[in-house]
Amino acid sequence: MGLPERRAQKAYETNVFPQQKQRIDEAAHFEVPVEVQWETLMEDDYSHLFESAWTTVYIDPLVEAFKGICIDDMGQEALKEKLKKVVIQNKAENASASRIARFEDGVLTLDHKPFTNIDDEKDRTQAIQKTLEAAL
Repeated sequence: MGLPERRAQKAYETNVFPQQKQRIDEAAHFEVPVEVQWETLMEDDYSHLFESAWTTVYIDPLVEAFKGICIDDMGQEALKEKLKKVVIQNKAENASASRIARFEDGVLTLDHKPFTNIDDEKDRTQAIQKTLEAAL
C-alpha cells in the first residue's frame, strides 16, 4: 500500500472508527470487542472510498443486525451471552452478501471485499442477523 492508502486508513481508524464503534456498542447494548484487520481492507487507488465503503460494507449492516436482534431483553441477553468478539476482514475475497458472516466460538467474522457490491447493504444486514440468530 502506498502513502495515500496508509493515510486514509489511519484517518478512518483515528477519526471515524471511534464513532462507529460507539454505534456498534449502542446497538448491541454492551461494549463489543471489535478487531479490524486493516491491512486486508486496503486496496491501491481506493483510498478516496475507504470511509464510505468500509462504513457501508461492514459497520452499517452490523449495527442494523444488532438492532434487529436486540429489539427485546431476550435478544439483548442472548447476544451479550454468546458474542465475544467481532472481526472485520477481507481474507476470503468474498463478494457475496449472503456469505459475509461466520459465527464460531463466540466470534462473529465479517469477511467481504470492501469495494464490491457496496450497495447490497440490506442483504449483508440480513445475512449477519440470520447467522447470529441461528447461533443464539
